[in-house]
Amino acid sequence: MQKSLLATLITAGMLAAVPYALADTIEIQVNNTMSEGGSESDAVERFAEYLEEHAPGRFDVRPFLAGSLGGENSVLELLNLGQTQISITGGNWRQQYAEEYDAITVPFVFATWEEVDAFMESPSGERLIEQAEERGGLKFFGTQHRGPRHMTANKAIHSPEDLDGFRLRLPSLPVWLEVWEEIGAQVVNVPAPEIYLSMQTRQVDGHENSLSSPYTRQLWEVQDYIILTSHVQFPWNWVASNQWWEGLEADDQALITEAIHVAREYGTERERELDEYYLEQLEERGMTIIEPDIDAFRDAAMPAIERLLEEMADGVMDDALGDDA
Repeated sequence: MQKSLLATLITAGMLAAVPYALADTIEIQVNNTMSEGGSESDAVERFAEYLEEHAPGRFDVRPFLAGSLGGENSVLELLNLGQTQISITGGNWRQQYAEEYDAITVPFVFATWEEVDAFMESPSGERLIEQAEERGGLKFFGTQHRGPRHMTANKAIHSPEDLDGFRLRLPSLPVWLEVWEEIGAQVVNVPAPEIYLSMQTRQVDGHENSLSSPYTRQLWEVQDYIILTSHVQFPWNWVASNQWWEGLEADDQALITEAIHVAREYGTERERELDEYYLEQLEERGMTIIEPDIDAFRDAAMPAIERLLEEMADGVMDDALGDDA
């Protein structure tokens, strides 16, 4: 009897020391459209490590990278239905569920990450999150910074005047098309896999993207210049299926929230390091780096920026532009 009691006490002590030891494992699929090897997959890895460090065996984190469960819109639908758990998603969730609050997508509105973060904490940003959560069945945890979007070109671009007749490849996002046409570019829509060929054949004169694009696509072979316009600060966003989230225990929710915070900070730092690396490598491979007159670009874009923001919800323009509104 004493031996049995001793065994019971030992077992109870072990369970107290390792509270998750006999609990059911929670599977967490983490989705992202980027391939392994970038700051996104690094952040997912850090997320999994943190959970394992603090609750060994409790969570089974399964990365679904390179859009393996579909594009951003498909994954958003899966989240809404509770059929996947977490996504590091781009701007589609804002455009799909809270377009009237999405000043972040408009080029040349925000020049720094501090400005983006301030907008997300403003009344308009708070309403954006609330509405997206309500309409999309999401739980929002915060942003993870990405490298700013810049331009590449086959000629030197210092000011909007240099864009006269310039054929700029853009994705078919109406907001971006309107702003760049206002500035003076001749917008061309080319599918992403054809970017290199379109430059090689002079179908386009340049494109815009984060620095990972010219680096991974080896665009130094067909482009001569990097123009540091920083025209869009486009964050990743950690969101979860609210249906799944509400079914978790409070302790699990708290630990997952901590892990996401750690992963977001880690991913942001890795992206900063990678962005510096890409710029160095592109310059070493012969591309000339130009720091243009960004204020001149913004001034040229302002009529389109104001039109777009005026169509959004009350208060968005003031929260986005501040004293410039």
